[in-house]
Amino acid sequence: MTADPTTTHPALAATDPELAALVGAEERLQGETLRLIPSENYVSAAVLEAAGTVLQNKYSEGYPGRRYYEGQQVIDQVERLAVGRAKDLFGVDHANVQPYSGSPANLAVYLAFAQPGDTVMGMALPMGGHLTHGWGVSATGTWFRGVQYGVRQDTGLIDFDQVRDLALKERPKVIFCGGTALPRTIDFAAFAEIAEEAGAVLVADIAHIAGLVAGGAHPSPVPYADVVSTTTHKTLRGPRGAMLMCREEHAKAIDKAVFPGLQGGPHNQTTAAIAVALHEAAQPSFQDYARAVVANAQALAEELLARGFDLVSGGTDNHLILMDLTGKDVPGKVAAKALDRAGIVVNYNTVPYDPRKPFDPSGVRIGTPSLTSRGLTTEHMGAVADWIDRGVRAAQKGDEDALALIRAEVAALMAAHPAPGIPA
Repeated sequence: MTADPTTTHPALAATDPELAALVGAEERLQGETLRLIPSENYVSAAVLEAAGTVLQNKYSEGYPGRRYYEGQQVIDQVERLAVGRAKDLFGVDHANVQPYSGSPANLAVYLAFAQPGDTVMGMALPMGGHLTHGWGVSATGTWFRGVQYGVRQDTGLIDFDQVRDLALKERPKVIFCGGTALPRTIDFAAFAEIAEEAGAVLVADIAHIAGLVAGGAHPSPVPYADVVSTTTHKTLRGPRGAMLMCREEHAKAIDKAVFPGLQGGPHNQTTAAIAVALHEAAQPSFQDYARAVVANAQALAEELLARGFDLVSGGTDNHLILMDLTGKDVPGKVAAKALDRAGIVVNYNTVPYDPRKPFDPSGVRIGTPSLTSRGLTTEHMGAVADWIDRGVRAAQKGDEDALALIRAEVAALMAAHPAPGIPA
């Protein structure tokens, strides 16, 4: 049970009790449910505090030492601290911590290296890619000519012969690797070889796996990619923000694309929270966390396979599992909504070569960053898989009593593993 918002957020409760009540309700929801959405996590109390400081009050167009407003003596130090920590943690020449989120960060990459109408290349959205990798409904697919690669239907793995053939045929200015539903290790070296042969800039979008890279649980793209784009939440356990990291030769182009190309003043309170998260990620305990995220995901995948679930690519190397529920005779959306009622928070998702529509797909996407942050281990993954199995079967039958029973069991386990950053 979480604390009363009148105690934990007294100023908010006094000024706007309606909103304070909603914040309290969200705290209870996050505290009582099993959060399996792979792009979500819990930030620490320190990150939350940094995000709520008086740094919110400052407007700071420009970069440290080169601002368009006075009074930036402290802000410059905050941003330099975040930049230095990013460079040290990921081993990069240059880091920009100002992008507001992952999509604007990727837009800045296009602005730096391409002109409207140029060909760009990325993984197709239905195959596990991201909207901003040149997909048609995104601005990146409207302003640029997007060509997409996918995965093999028989293995669920990237076919690098196809990637190479497509790159040499289309000669894109930019190639993105990475995505939002990729359960396997990304071969950055293979992408770099293809990008060099095609004369393209290689961008590694590690938004999902940045924390795993920082913690040594996934290979780093830094030796291979011209630019590394990432959000700062997800596995990195920071605030909702983003970073662009690159080789020194691209630093000016990247900085100019972020500001003044796309943005005005940075969100200084987010910059501060990013700095805190990067400091936390540099601690030895974070390496343990990153390895535990992967171990939990692999254990959960094995438990799901044992219960007859079909997993895209047959399992996972990282934090993410993509389940194809076609064989369970229940659509992904129906299953996701039923699991939500059971206190298990997932998202419905397309699977490669999905015959169903994107808003009513065949799959469910799950991940282990949040539950690992709460201290759950591989010993708990059997119970988690059992709840998912029971929840999907209840969804088939419309058995709300079974879902309510699962929710009570989930709440009991969550009570024994308090969530970071949520008032007790």
